Amino acid sequence: MVLATEGGNGYSNGTIHSTNGSSEEKIDEIRELFGKVDGDPLRIVCIGAGAWGSVFAAMLQDAYGSFREKVQIRIWRRPGRTVDRATAEHLFEVINSREDVLRRLIRRCAYLKYVEARLGDRTLNADEILKDGFCLNMIDTPLCPLKVVTNLQEAVWDADIVINGLPSTETREAFEEISRFWKERISAPVIVSLAKGIEAELEPEPRIVTPTQMINRATKVPMENILYLGGPNIASEIYNKEYANARICGAEKWRKPLARFLRQPHFIVWDNVDLVTHEVMGGLKNVYAIGAGMIAALTNESATSKSVYFAFCTSEMIFITHLLTEEPEKLAGPLLADTYVTLLKGRNAWYGQKLAKKEISLETGDIIKGKGTIQGVSAVKAFYELLSQSSLNVRHPSKNEHVAPVELCPILQALYKILILREVSCEGILETLKRRDNERPARTDRNGSEPRSLSPFFASKIVVLAIGRVHGFVYMYIDEYGGRRPELVYDDNISCFFKWRVVGNRS
Repeated sequence: MVLATEGGNGYSNGTIHSTNGSSEEKIDEIRELFGKVDGDPLRIVCIGAGAWGSVFAAMLQDAYGSFREKVQIRIWRRPGRTVDRATAEHLFEVINSREDVLRRLIRRCAYLKYVEARLGDRTLNADEILKDGFCLNMIDTPLCPLKVVTNLQEAVWDADIVINGLPSTETREAFEEISRFWKERISAPVIVSLAKGIEAELEPEPRIVTPTQMINRATKVPMENILYLGGPNIASEIYNKEYANARICGAEKWRKPLARFLRQPHFIVWDNVDLVTHEVMGGLKNVYAIGAGMIAALTNESATSKSVYFAFCTSEMIFITHLLTEEPEKLAGPLLADTYVTLLKGRNAWYGQKLAKKEISLETGDIIKGKGTIQGVSAVKAFYELLSQSSLNVRHPSKNEHVAPVELCPILQALYKILILREVSCEGILETLKRRDNERPARTDRNGSEPRSLSPFFASKIVVLAIGRVHGFVYMYIDEYGGRRPELVYDDNISCFFKWRVVGNRS
């Protein structure tokens, strides 16, 4: 399932050297899969120019942009967004602090417009600065110059690979428009979605709708051509070549060759078949990251309090995923790491911190200048509404009655009251942690009985070995089992915490 990782010697004239083949060899492999002939470049377009979408396009440009006859890389963003004076002043400071960027702009005869914008004599547009490598949501991290298209039809009508860099809240509408341009296509494109979030459908029966499903419904592109890529990735750090990994999930036909194509020395891409779990977890971690930011701010960055919160929220995430998918991947490996890094440093955690510190208010909305869309807000509403449905009822572990699953998710309830109903302040999330009557959601399954085995969670090698409380402190141990199989057991003295024990060899 997992491709072997390779070393690398960095960049040289836009080409990545690795033990897994040169950049040109990887291009040739993917071109062959698309049936490309000489003179017909592989066309890759990224839809959406937020931080992660822009970085993803820039990484591809850095790696493959020098092979112009074989591959064409473009990014689409909406036209008309202007850069305000304060941002233009900050951008000018960033440019002058980086000699390489300064020289590049002078060479391209593009420096003068930034001087004029700094003086207030000119208004810059977001698509204009993106061509020079500046993402409006990530000004402090200059990228390579990009080929920017503002006409959506021009961007996608003949694309072979489409990267969805839009927020989940914008994905459906954008791809409904894109579908109009694909009516005459003979072959379907391959779509890789980076979006993390979900929608909830309550009729005719409750279900989640993930971004890949939104794309499938809107475009009728077969699901085998739609993949999801996610992992513990902070966009600016990825572009600065901090070591990272990700999983590309979907049908085997495309995920394995795309994993090889996207892999770079500092960005290791694994492949996995479980598309739904990874997308659900991608949405859930944004939900709980907002609470993590609140806890960090309210407890003055207490490591103990943040650990308690981590135990609570991962318990709820596993419970929810187990309800919504038949055989979910466990919260481990890149899934666990994605949750951890988002709770630690993602924009949703930043949003929670700012709310708790009263530096921003809920009236500001979930689209924040310089950050983009805070996707966790809409995800809180979607998951709460979905898990409130009686058709998903589970047995309450202590009341001996059936309740909606959300009743066993106190963190999710608190976030809904804070962010959506606006009934309580951010301090409500801390009070939730202190409640003595919190139940253990993982004790019940959808049928209301205590699960005998949660073996579908235990597919990869890295697992949580133990989470327990000793003298008021929470400890989590992560171990590599090397073939041994863990089994989930419950500690009646610990609310919403897990611990593990080894029960023998994996069959």
